[in-house]
Amino acid sequence: MKDLHSFGWYAARIAPHMPKKAFKPVPGRLFGGLAYLLICIAGLLTIGLFHLHPLFYLLIAIVLGTSFAAMGFLGHEILHGTVVRKAWLRDLLGAIAFWPLTTGPKLWRKWHNLTHHVHTQDHEKDPDSWPTLEKLSKSKFLRWVYRLPISVRAFSSFASLTVTFTLHSAKMFVTYIKEFKPRKQPEVWLQFILPWVSWIGLLIWIGPLKWFFAFLLPLLIANFIVMLYISTNHRLNPLVPVNDPLANSLTVTVPKWVDVLHFNFSYHTEHHLFPGMSSKYYPLVKFHIKRMWPERYHEMSISRAVVALWKTPRVYYHQNELIDPREGHVYGSLGNGLEPKDIQFRKIEADKLISEKSK
Repeated sequence: MKDLHSFGWYAARIAPHMPKKAFKPVPGRLFGGLAYLLICIAGLLTIGLFHLHPLFYLLIAIVLGTSFAAMGFLGHEILHGTVVRKAWLRDLLGAIAFWPLTTGPKLWRKWHNLTHHVHTQDHEKDPDSWPTLEKLSKSKFLRWVYRLPISVRAFSSFASLTVTFTLHSAKMFVTYIKEFKPRKQPEVWLQFILPWVSWIGLLIWIGPLKWFFAFLLPLLIANFIVMLYISTNHRLNPLVPVNDPLANSLTVTVPKWVDVLHFNFSYHTEHHLFPGMSSKYYPLVKFHIKRMWPERYHEMSISRAVVALWKTPRVYYHQNELIDPREGHVYGSLGNGLEPKDIQFRKIEADKLISEKSK
């Protein structure tokens, strides 16, 4: 692994080359959010008030699902303070944007901003990191999962993307609620409960069939879109002792129109260098990274990243490799031998693997 540097080390070298306006909030991003909000309201009212053929409901559900996901991407930007700076307004707008994904702004900032960003790819402190071989050996459930063939695991993993964000968000609530000061906990509870109250209220109003198209199916679609990005953010990268975004993060490329619709969410390395900067300026950050450290920077098309995720396991071996414990196949990670165009593995002996698990 190359010498590692903190995100601040890189940011300090890029910042002088950025325009001053790049470090200011960009409230104009809210116009995109307003458009998505109006689309969601129109879709929900259409399903709720009109009796249409299920095919039309399906089409509306797809539009709602893509809009839910896009609102989540904007909510992510809002809650980093890159759209508005006033705390109460930031949290209000963030709550609205994350409402379909049922994640409260205070929980998100605690889980994502203050923990994931500070401890990215630290296997003990990052709540979003994947397990090591040592952790696998201590979990009966994980040991059972990794007895399955890698193809079955890959299929199950990709199918589970339809629910992963929602379930992980609930897990993060359970994990972090006690870390909030007692006087703040009721507010965090309220932010967790209110979205579900509104969606259950919608169920009572329009009935199960329409609710499926108005909320449940769109939520599954939104989960899948959001998690397709999140799955590529770090899962091919190594665990690292230093929070180095050029080592622990991956930027994926998508068509330009997708970047417009998704608020440049694909620029993930850039986001970890400047989380307090609007993603509007991430293409310029990318230009400077590639100019200064082209050999360190990781990017690939989202389709290639997804294929690489399918073909590789999600258990870390010696921090910078990935291992399939069932077969004893060891794969490199990005920057440590993984070539997405030609994924190879090396075989280790079963007795060596058993010995390392027992340490």
